[in-house]
Amino acid sequence: MLQMIWRILIGIRGGSLKLLTVAGLLLLGWGTLAPVGTIVWWVNEGYESLSSKSNQVKNLPSDNISSSVTKSSKINCYIVFLPGVGDFSADELTPGEEEFLNRLVETHSNCVAVRDVFPYSAANESLGGRRPLAPLWRFANQADGWLGIADVVIKIRNLWRFAISADDRYGPIYNQGIATAIIDRMEAVHPIPQSQPSKIILIGTSGGAQVALGAVPYLHQWLNAKITVVSIGGVFAGDKGFNLSDRIYHLRGSRDWTEDIGRIVFPSRWPWTVGSPFNQAVREGRYTTQVSGPHAHDGVEGYFGQAVAREKDITYVDLTLEQVNKLPIWSVQK
Repeated sequence: MLQMIWRILIGIRGGSLKLLTVAGLLLLGWGTLAPVGTIVWWVNEGYESLSSKSNQVKNLPSDNISSSVTKSSKINCYIVFLPGVGDFSADELTPGEEEFLNRLVETHSNCVAVRDVFPYSAANESLGGRRPLAPLWRFANQADGWLGIADVVIKIRNLWRFAISADDRYGPIYNQGIATAIIDRMEAVHPIPQSQPSKIILIGTSGGAQVALGAVPYLHQWLNAKITVVSIGGVFAGDKGFNLSDRIYHLRGSRDWTEDIGRIVFPSRWPWTVGSPFNQAVREGRYTTQVSGPHAHDGVEGYFGQAVAREKDITYVDLTLEQVNKLPIWSVQK
């Protein structure tokens, strides 16, 4: 292994090695500054917004309930979808993700889908919004041809937000912001009655699974609801959200190596960290993992890919939908 690494370094010596070194230093600097945006948001509006939201939800009076929501309403379930690190905004899901959510709601008539939460902004603001770097993000998102590789900067940027969500220092602020955005969008899709929704199903893919778990403690605190987390190829740590989630399901593709990263880099996921919330959930049977099919992490053969899977003769998103529908979380009475 060491000899192979040495041969690689020799092969990229000179200009290429210098370029990689500079790029690495820039990424480290970017990561160091990544929490600044979250802190600025907290100082300018976050604390006031979160305090207002907490009081609003806890003291929701009956006369604030929409007239369209009656005691006979069948809606008792919110499906909140949090996409992966390649996402650009809260309203730009892939066709496969849209198909997945549309068919879930069609199958489970007691549920509504919340599909406009951007998990890589505490303020739920798209990258093309009021941001100093908005032109860069728009260029990276719209570039095609050989320039299409520019979208990697969006993934790197969102990866740092994923890291903030998992961080014990900045994570509490960031995750409270995401929980606030989730409640706002739940209310927009279907008014939250005084009795509160009986179920919240957080479906996160890639880094969205970590953000979903990070939001759980605050949703649990503010809403009287049973919270289930479904990770679809998710990468996540093993602390936040595991103690307060009713169940956590992790679906992984047989060709997805990216989802392995979480159990390698986060000590709370290591088997010998017996006291971590993750390992407690495993022992209590509240965490379940299963193979979803021959999925890759993303692309046309990813979990929401619309290509046909050769082994099954159905699309990859069909396979994902089939596995999610089999989970014991859809009973109207739960």
